[in-house]
Amino acid sequence: MQEALEDNRGENLLFNNYFISMMERIFDPIPICIIVVDKDTRVKMINKAFADYLGFPKHRIIGEKVLDIDKNSRWPYVFQKKQAEIAWKHTFENGHTAIVHRIPVLDEHGDILYGFGMVLFEDVEQFREIVEKNRLLETTLDYYRKELQRIKGAKYSFNCIIGNSTKMKEAKGLAQKAAATDSNVLLLGESGTGKELFAHAIHNAGGRRFYPFIKVNCAAIPSELLESELFGYEEGAFTGAKKGGKAGKFLLANKGTIFLDEIGDMPEKMQAKLLRVLQEKEIEPVGSTETKNIDVRLITATNKNLEELVEKGQFREDLYYRLNVLTIKIPPLRERTEDIDHLCEVLIKKISERVGKYVTKISKNALDIIKSYKWPGNVRQLENVLERAIILSNSCMIDCDDLPDYIKLKDKRTYNGPIKPMKDIIEEVEKEAIIKALEYTKGNKFTASKLLGISRSSLYEKMNRYGISIQKHLVSPS
Repeated sequence: MQEALEDNRGENLLFNNYFISMMERIFDPIPICIIVVDKDTRVKMINKAFADYLGFPKHRIIGEKVLDIDKNSRWPYVFQKKQAEIAWKHTFENGHTAIVHRIPVLDEHGDILYGFGMVLFEDVEQFREIVEKNRLLETTLDYYRKELQRIKGAKYSFNCIIGNSTKMKEAKGLAQKAAATDSNVLLLGESGTGKELFAHAIHNAGGRRFYPFIKVNCAAIPSELLESELFGYEEGAFTGAKKGGKAGKFLLANKGTIFLDEIGDMPEKMQAKLLRVLQEKEIEPVGSTETKNIDVRLITATNKNLEELVEKGQFREDLYYRLNVLTIKIPPLRERTEDIDHLCEVLIKKISERVGKYVTKISKNALDIIKSYKWPGNVRQLENVLERAIILSNSCMIDCDDLPDYIKLKDKRTYNGPIKPMKDIIEEVEKEAIIKALEYTKGNKFTASKLLGISRSSLYEKMNRYGISIQKHLVSPS
């Protein structure tokens, strides 16, 4: 052993005959170009694939410095910097351009031991082809991922929620925090404020986004069918049950999210069953004696005051506290009028594309009327009003005449304080009195003016001022 060490003094022990022979046996059959060089950049091992690629016999290359074989070699630079070059584009002296790795191997002191190199792609075109195939695969995978989300998941994200008002920012911020957890979420808000939109967004931003998003409207399903709808049923569970039974919404939502809308309308019997599901994480289909484990994230919504329902005994207190882990209050449109401009802009574009009519904007006067209205139906009502206006519009812009009368009437009634101006009250009473008189007389303006105690000309003038039309107010002209 001592003699062997003496014989190899000044030479890296890694490159004794046994080591080189072993490396050749390992790497020669491999059809990938591989090379090993010592710290002086002399070739100590090269497999047949690489020798053939360079156009030299192996015995001609072994022992030579790499610059004598390929004057473009970067091994001296790699050893100088002691940094690997990964997937480096290199043009050899014979004209071949390839993608290569050059990796310096260091000892514990940071000194060069040897260098390992390989050709990753023997020509750049091969590399480009692989990249294109990979890009196509990524695109295809992304497409099917999106299709899976479209079929089984939620449609909307936080980008779909329009509004920069303080209250809307607070609601969105809380919802984004909720999305990062699996905790139950309770969405509170009037009809048309966008509770379902928030539910979609929370699911899409969370860790369950690639799993199902199942919606159930508790108020739309008869109480006697709600249990089988939520938990499913076994074959023969009741008259008319499907052969083979049916999976319930909770099972369909497994690993994903179930959204129970109008939870305040859930019957008390079902409230007890839902509480058990939340506690035990299992369901029992109708007609079955076995339970099934589920892993579901629950989002609920209501436009009712659950605390009041609890006090009245109409909603279980224990269920309320189970649901009320994260409560998000979605503001009504009248409390965020600063969002109306942007809402109208987005909705007009969306509706115009849907109905196929080119309308791009809204006049300032029409927008002022919209902003002064109280919107009891919130964004849903606003969207309906804008759709009607787009259909009726004779130009590319919505104007006051395109808005429904009740919106314009409300505009005249608006006031800033708790007391209406006397002028508004008088106009309101006058209009209602005229309409009732015309309905009573079936549109006979002469008789109506007599009943009201005003001249016929005054009646005509007030009808014009208030926009009263015989046809519009459902009376027959005489």
